[in-house]
Amino acid sequence: MADSEQHEHNLRMRIKGIFSSERIAKVGAGSTARKTTQTMYWYAEEGEDGLIWVQPLNPNYIPSGPKQEILKEQFLEHYAPEPEFYTTKVYPSMRRLNQTIAKAERYRGNGDCYSAEYEFGNALRVDEENIRANFGLGLTYLDRGETDKADNIFQRLVRMEGAFEAEHKHLFNDFGISLRKNGMYDQALEYYAKALELSPADENLHYNMARACFSKADIGKAAEHLYSALKLNKDFEVAQKFLLFLKKNNMLPTSPAGTGVPSSSS
Repeated sequence: MADSEQHEHNLRMRIKGIFSSERIAKVGAGSTARKTTQTMYWYAEEGEDGLIWVQPLNPNYIPSGPKQEILKEQFLEHYAPEPEFYTTKVYPSMRRLNQTIAKAERYRGNGDCYSAEYEFGNALRVDEENIRANFGLGLTYLDRGETDKADNIFQRLVRMEGAFEAEHKHLFNDFGISLRKNGMYDQALEYYAKALELSPADENLHYNMARACFSKADIGKAAEHLYSALKLNKDFEVAQKFLLFLKKNNMLPTSPAGTGVPSSSS
């Protein structure tokens, strides 16, 4: 079999869907003690490395909460496929949730923040850890300048590693910029620092950190992040221009060698 055909075959055979697991639990004590079987339902997906990621379903049949990594052999031994459960319970619930979030995003895009807040709230009642809905509600509060409510969403998001995954990058960027524009500089810095833990080689994060530091009048830290951004990408034009602006205004010492920063006389 050709390499491309083998790859396509592997993709088709990867595990993905709803599965159940059972565990025996002891109920009661003494003479009234008895054993009962508890069934849990999970969304499972196999990665390219062959490991299986499982995520529990919440009471509303939505995959929610922390993901766990399981060896494939262990997964095949302890988890059973539930295609009918997906068709009758999970898919309809996920479809309704996504429709609610899409409606909320349309309201926000049209400037109707109060309707957006209502629909994002409906979505979070179904899945309180939904990344899109949390970002959307936080952005709605920031649109209205309600920084206290936005801070509550921020505190929730920084505890959710899924908020910093690539699929949410546009929401992540919008939220960080909105934090800074609303004067929430400490939150913006904590937010970007969390992202840097997960993506330390992202020059854009260093640039955003520099913007937030500059807004706090911490020029030294702003310069450090700009130099870090240029160390990762010496042709990063906006970081070059930012540093040149600081140099022309005598706000920092001469740039270190190899940062790609043009001299102020150029």
